[in-house]
Amino acid sequence: MGGGFPSGGSFYHGGHGNSGPADTKLYDILGVKPDASDSEIKKAYRRLAREYHPDKNSDHGDKFKEISAAYEILSDENKRKLYDQQGMEGLRGGGGDGGPGFDIFDMFGDSPFGSFFGGGRSGPPKKKRGRDTLHKLRISLVDAYKGKLSKLKLSRKVICQACKGFGGANGVKPQTCNKCHGRGVYMMTRRVGPGMITSQQVRCDECKGEGEVLAEKDKCRSCSGEKIVDETKILTVDIMPGVKQNQEFVFKGEGDQCPGVETGNVKIIVEIEKHPEFERRGRDLIYNKSITLTEALCGFAFTIKQLDGRILLVENRPGNVVEPESVRCVYGEGMPWVENRTQKGNLYIKFDVKFPTNYFLKNEEDYKKLEKCLPPRPRPEPANYAAAEHVTLNECEGANLNGAGGRRGEAYQEDYDDEEMDDESGHGHGGGVECRQQ
Repeated sequence: MGGGFPSGGSFYHGGHGNSGPADTKLYDILGVKPDASDSEIKKAYRRLAREYHPDKNSDHGDKFKEISAAYEILSDENKRKLYDQQGMEGLRGGGGDGGPGFDIFDMFGDSPFGSFFGGGRSGPPKKKRGRDTLHKLRISLVDAYKGKLSKLKLSRKVICQACKGFGGANGVKPQTCNKCHGRGVYMMTRRVGPGMITSQQVRCDECKGEGEVLAEKDKCRSCSGEKIVDETKILTVDIMPGVKQNQEFVFKGEGDQCPGVETGNVKIIVEIEKHPEFERRGRDLIYNKSITLTEALCGFAFTIKQLDGRILLVENRPGNVVEPESVRCVYGEGMPWVENRTQKGNLYIKFDVKFPTNYFLKNEEDYKKLEKCLPPRPRPEPANYAAAEHVTLNECEGANLNGAGGRRGEAYQEDYDDEEMDDESGHGHGGGVECRQQ
């Protein structure tokens, strides 16, 4: 037996051993056995498609649809396996992958052969749900800190009240589309080769997928037969203190309306703008402050205007040395917690210590006086200065060793591999840093 099936006849595609498939109706439509190979199924489909094609006999349209649908399932390995294991109920649970709007029971449930497939769907059809509408709301960091009521003006589609969503004037209701029989889609067949015909579900161009048609003279004047009209809606968004970046506010049932469809939601997504002085990191705030070397050594006092307008006085006593790039913390002055408005994060102040310019003192005596105020130098290591080679220390312009893995202030990087440097740059110490002599 072809198609990759083991010999023996007791094996079938679903893999249940001797118990047989859960349902054989699709196999019966094509006139093949449940253990038929892929080539046998394809051969049966070609024969039946030629016999029942609507071009030969328009009365066989529904039969041709069933043949095409049966072949679509049995020719797909995953769909066939699901059908063999669970029958049509398995496909009812979403086993098909025919794309948006695809439903195997749309092909069978309303046809003369619908009862052959269990009558299509059981119970009332589930109401479709409309798409959610997304809108961005940009607020300042001050608003995120303090909270605010923000009004958002939106435009949406609502059901026309003049025709109650039917589209017709004076109570006239649309008629079922004759081309798709109210389904909004129909099966389109196409010849792709000798003896080969394919079918696919397409949107009905007669009714634009609505399943209904309405004469131009009968259309509602308010909505021009579209069943929906534009409406301006104002939503009030309660921005609580401490709101997070990309936080969503959901307004249920405020999306676009459509007849026969459950209205979707409106989702407001918060975008917080950058602040010129503060940077937010979660519940904390970062504040960058530049101070002089004198302030770093001898103390300082400065003020910060908090996001809610309060003035914070920041002091540091003389002797409490602030190192370059060091960070100090003010507890409880960060962002409010959304979960508990009585709690706040912390305010972190990052210091940039500005050193004086070259030769800022007038003479050498002044430097000696300054040195007496500073901690003593480290004891020099014994060295033979007479045998040393004298070099000139230059100031480098545009040098940045951070990208090469070095830390701020380092003049070298020990982790370089000399051979690696030679391979990449062609010489030992490239990089384009220009230096000038003092």
